[in-house]
Amino acid sequence: MKVEAVEVRIVRMPLRFPFETSFGREDTKHAVLVRAQADGLVGWGEVPAMAAPLYNEETVETAWHVLRDFLVPALLGVELQHPRQVRERLRFVRRHHMAKAGLEAAVWDLYAQQQGRSLRELLGGVRDRVKVGVSLGIEATVDDLVRRVEGFLVEGYRRVKVKIRPGWDVGVVRELRRRFPDVPLQVDANSAYTLEDAAVFEAMDDLGLLLIEQPLGEDDLVDHAKLQARLRTPVCLDESIAHPHDARKAIELGSCRVVNIKAARLGGFSAAVETHDVCAERGVPVWCGGMLETGIGRLANLALASLPNFRLPGDLSASDRYFEEDLIEPPVVLEPDGTIRVPEQAGIGPRVRLDRVDRVTVRREWLRG
Repeated sequence: MKVEAVEVRIVRMPLRFPFETSFGREDTKHAVLVRAQADGLVGWGEVPAMAAPLYNEETVETAWHVLRDFLVPALLGVELQHPRQVRERLRFVRRHHMAKAGLEAAVWDLYAQQQGRSLRELLGGVRDRVKVGVSLGIEATVDDLVRRVEGFLVEGYRRVKVKIRPGWDVGVVRELRRRFPDVPLQVDANSAYTLEDAAVFEAMDDLGLLLIEQPLGEDDLVDHAKLQARLRTPVCLDESIAHPHDARKAIELGSCRVVNIKAARLGGFSAAVETHDVCAERGVPVWCGGMLETGIGRLANLALASLPNFRLPGDLSASDRYFEEDLIEPPVVLEPDGTIRVPEQAGIGPRVRLDRVDRVTVRREWLRG
C-alpha cells in the first residue's frame, strides 16, 4: 500500500456542556482530522490536541505544522506492508505523539478496509462491546455535580470519573460517595498536586475509589511511587506514560497499579498495543482514556479498548455526551447495560459524514506525493 494523498483539516465543534479540569475549561472541541487516500480508499484519523498546550506540549497548530511539513511528506508514496511500519518511518521526529497518532490511525483505517477486516480484529481485540464510564469536569457547585451524576446514571452509565484540583477534592468526593455509595467512582487530578499534598489522597483512601488518576507531575515516576506506597487505592498514570518504556519503568518502580492508555498520547495504535502488552505481561490492568474525541477518534478508541487487558471501563462515552451532532453516521450510542458496541465493519466502522466535517472545518490542505 502506498499513501497517495493526505488531507489535513482543523475542525472546531461546540461541546454540549463546558468541560473544566485542573488546567482549564473547554467549551469547544478543537482537533485535527487526517484523511489519507490509497488504492481508491479513504482512511480517517484524529489528532485530539487542544487549542493550548495544557494537557501536553501539542496544540492543533503544532500538529498542523508537524503533519504538513514533516510527517505526511515522510509517508507519501512509501510502500507499506503494514501500518506498524508507520511508527518507525516517523521516528525521526521527536515526540509530537498526537500528530503521529492521527496519521497512523488513518493508515490503520485504510489497511483494515483493504483487508476487509475491522480495526478491532487487526489490533487484536476480543470483545464486541466494551464497558464505558462518564467523565465529569469541575462544576460551579457540588450540587451541580451531583445533579450531573444523577443524570448520567439515569442514562445508563455505570462508572463515574470526576476531575479534582486543590480546593475541589476531598469534600467533593466524600459528598459524592455519600450520595452514591455503590457507584464505581474514580478521580483525576491531571497533575494538579505535589507529594506535599499526600494527605489529600490519604483522606480519600477510605472512600472506595477505583483509582486516583495522575495526582502528581506529568513527567514524574519517582514521587508517584512514594505516594502509591502510602495508599491502598491504586494510583493510575496517564500523562506520565508517553512511551511503552514508561509503563515498564512505572510498574518496576511501583509508581502505579493501573495505566490509562491513550493512543494519541503514546503516538499511535502500534505504541498503544505495545503498552497494553507490557502491562498485561506484568499483571497491571489498563483502561482507555479519552480526549473529548469526535466520532472518528471515538470509533478507533473503541477498537483499542476491546483488547483483553482493558479491564476497567473507559472514558468512551456516547456521541451525545459531548456533541449535538457527531461527524459519523450512525453515532456512538450507549447500550442499556452500560456498554458500547465495537464496530464490526471494515476499518473504523460507521461512515464519516463529509458534509458535517465540512461545516466544522476552519482550515484544510491537501498534500500529494
